[in-house]
Amino acid sequence: QVQLEESGGGLVQAGGSLRLSCIFPGRTFSSYHMGWFRQAPGKEREFVAAISWSGSSTYYSDSVKGRFTISRDNARETVFLQMNTLKPEDTAVYFCAATFYKRDASRQASYDYWGQGTQVTVSS
Repeated sequence: QVQLEESGGGLVQAGGSLRLSCIFPGRTFSSYHMGWFRQAPGKEREFVAAISWSGSSTYYSDSVKGRFTISRDNARETVFLQMNTLKPEDTAVYFCAATFYKRDASRQASYDYWGQGTQVTVSS
C-alpha cells in the first residue's frame, strides 16, 4: 500500500515557525506532483500549497502566500512546508498528497495518494 508520512507538526505560539516534512518512499518520487492540504476542526479540508515534480512551479492559497514555502528534495523523496509567521487560524491537521498526473493542484480530487496528517496548533 502506498503511504506518505508527514512529520514536524506541533504546538507553537503565534508568530512562530514550523517545518513540515512528508516522505513518499517506494515510488519514483521525482515523477510526482506534491501538495499540502489542511483541515481545521469543523471545517472542510482546504488547499495550502503544491509543487510540480521538478520543483520549478509552486502554488499557494491566498491565506498562506508570503508566509509558507513549499519545497522538495527528490533525492530524499521528501516534500517540505516551511511555515512562518504562524497565526491561530493556521491550526489544523496538515496532510500531504501526491499525484502522478498534472491536474488542478488546488483540488483534492486531483491527488491519488494521501498521508495520515500531522497536527499543527498555533496558540495566541
